[in-house]
Amino acid sequence: MTFNRLYPALTACKKSGTVLSGWLLACLVTTLALFFAGAAQAQLRVDISGTGAQQYPVAIADFSGDAAGSQIAEIIRADLTRSGQFRLIATTGSTLNVDSAIAFDEWRTRGADFIAYGSVIRLPDGRFEVKYRLGDTVKRGPLDGFTVSGTEKELRRMSHQIADRIYEKITGIKGVFATRIAYVLKQGKTYELQIADADGQNPQVALRSREPIISPAWSPDGARLAYVSFESGKPVVYVHHLTTSKRAPVANYKGNNSAPAWSPDGNTLAVVLTRDGLSQIYTLGANDGSNLRRVTRSPLIDTEPVFSPDGRSIFFTSDRSGSPQIYQTGLDGGEPRRISFNGGYNISPRISPDGKTLLTVTRRDGAYRIASLNLATGAESLLTDGRDDQSPSFAPNGMQVLYAAVQGGRSVLAGVSSDGRVRQTLSVLNGEIREPTWGPFSQ
Repeated sequence: MTFNRLYPALTACKKSGTVLSGWLLACLVTTLALFFAGAAQAQLRVDISGTGAQQYPVAIADFSGDAAGSQIAEIIRADLTRSGQFRLIATTGSTLNVDSAIAFDEWRTRGADFIAYGSVIRLPDGRFEVKYRLGDTVKRGPLDGFTVSGTEKELRRMSHQIADRIYEKITGIKGVFATRIAYVLKQGKTYELQIADADGQNPQVALRSREPIISPAWSPDGARLAYVSFESGKPVVYVHHLTTSKRAPVANYKGNNSAPAWSPDGNTLAVVLTRDGLSQIYTLGANDGSNLRRVTRSPLIDTEPVFSPDGRSIFFTSDRSGSPQIYQTGLDGGEPRRISFNGGYNISPRISPDGKTLLTVTRRDGAYRIASLNLATGAESLLTDGRDDQSPSFAPNGMQVLYAAVQGGRSVLAGVSSDGRVRQTLSVLNGEIREPTWGPFSQ
């Protein structure tokens, strides 16, 4: 759960003098009730606006062979379009196979610097073999080739993998179309932890509960999710293995256990506990919860930890300065260093994969927006312009940001490029979706 929803409730409870061991839980439950109210069935639709600073002209011809060829090409087109970094050149129904002689000059005349094409074959065992090629019309020669096979259900994944290769070959940056996202969805009286493709399609339920689920976090290898469940009557941190569906509590101390964050090596979790008083940050073993160590010591609230990419420090939210701001501290303790100074309210820190940029949720003119802070220069830019934008999460290549928003009175899953130029909305119809988190590169 994001601090902008939780902090006012915490402050009110703190001022009211409620008994310490129960005040955080009471506030959490109250906030959760408001947080997930009014949810129902959800569907996703993609809307895109804006373009990147540079757009690469590329044509994606329908793949030849099986009828799935046109579907594969359409998924690739949608992936590249969503990035905002490509300008699609019309192929007017052109179908090319891997053995086609490519008329590079003709495609160049049409405006395409690159042409992607391929073939789909249904194998005797019922699986599909997909061969793809990428040509450079400027250099008049091949640029890339790739063969992948899988079941009919895996065609979307294979299409995303091809889109990733096209993206990387042209931009020099690793693509994220084959990655996954996770989020919490409330349907009726049921809470679901869902996992979907990076475009929001193909959602799968990892956990369903009658009690709230909050704060999902991907492990660096993409094999596990840490999250907080209220099924025992209080918040407890679990680690969930996605392939086996086995899970175990790793933080179940007296009071409240919340806000799990993975270390870069996947061996340690940072968590927020109230076992010694107010919310403070601790580390523990990600496999069994062993080796508990306290990291912060404050008479106020320290929460929302996130590891730096080198694993040597933690960014977190604290109200130790009188209002919630972002701080950084080493794992061995010491005096935390304040990071955020723009505005009086900055929460939910998320660090870019290269460690150079920090995302926050900042409050400006009564609205909550996603801000990007250059840690070297201190320069800040606002990436979103909504009234209630929350829970930012970097794509593993650092080029896009996933977040939750409210648009037209509806809760939606949204995305924005890291420079703020391209925005996309995965609309949630009749549903409540929160706390999206972008998974790592596919292993």
